[in-house]
Amino acid sequence: MKRRSFIQIGVTGGLAMQFSSILALNKSKLKFEMPKRQLGKTGEMVSIIGLGGIMLRNNGQEFANKIIAEAFDTGINYYDVAPGYGNSQELMGPALEQFRKKSFLACKTQKRMKVDAEAELHDSLKKLKTDYFDLYQLHAIKNQEDIDQIFGPNGAIELFEKAKKEGKVKHLGFSAHNEEMALKAMDMYDFDTILYPINCVCWYNGNFGPKVFEVARQKGMGISALKAIAKMHVPKEEKNAYPNMWYIPFEEKKDLDNSLRFTLSKDIAATVHAGDVKFFSKTIEFVRSHKKILPPDENKIKAMVQGIDPIFKHPNELPRRKRTGS
Repeated sequence: MKRRSFIQIGVTGGLAMQFSSILALNKSKLKFEMPKRQLGKTGEMVSIIGLGGIMLRNNGQEFANKIIAEAFDTGINYYDVAPGYGNSQELMGPALEQFRKKSFLACKTQKRMKVDAEAELHDSLKKLKTDYFDLYQLHAIKNQEDIDQIFGPNGAIELFEKAKKEGKVKHLGFSAHNEEMALKAMDMYDFDTILYPINCVCWYNGNFGPKVFEVARQKGMGISALKAIAKMHVPKEEKNAYPNMWYIPFEEKKDLDNSLRFTLSKDIAATVHAGDVKFFSKTIEFVRSHKKILPPDENKIKAMVQGIDPIFKHPNELPRRKRTGS
């Protein structure tokens, strides 16, 4: 049975609407094969675009069913979610269940102590309708207190090691938006992966990204990029046009393409795309239109980001504002 016909039969709940109504992909490129890259020392092959589960938040089960089915049909096998993303786990579980054996599922916990992390792990496994995660991550390590609790007595890292021995998780990683804490975490434990912002504005205007990227690369870690298309903060006086994104993205095609080219041309496994289906679709189209993703012209990138205040900066610079989310 061909993959597309399998999906059309398997998706539940009256999906008479065409798949293109969600991602609106160019049908002339249906034969395209989504590139996959090795996720560092895990040896796992993941699609260079990961579906960020926060995109599902508050959009309903039918939406989740459709977008995950179409993403899988497009060749995306990498799905990332977290308890902190509202009802995303509850929506992703039923939608991904029929594709679970052929997918790479990553989850996270923001709990820092062993007992709390264990309870959350079991809850996530139940909601996502699976008996193991391909990758389990410490979510958003942000300060010294996190480090002290995670790696201290009865810290979450003890649960991570226990869960791996029990087969409930295959690989261990973490996400962070703080350079100092990311470097400390990598120094304290031999993680398999890191999920970290690799973004052209932050890289050039905030000196944020190069050091963590290089250390992770030298360690052979699987590197997945966050915030590839982020441009700037949403001004306080403005309403966010995209409820599941806390930043303003690049929207003009040439700028969006350059931001993706910057991130995906680096030695990373994937960009985990979160927030809004519009940009998820545009990212897929970008990858489908490039047989090989070459680095962009550095001068053009620097001109594009000139004068933009980055959403993350090197720790030597004062942070712009507090934020929440992935």
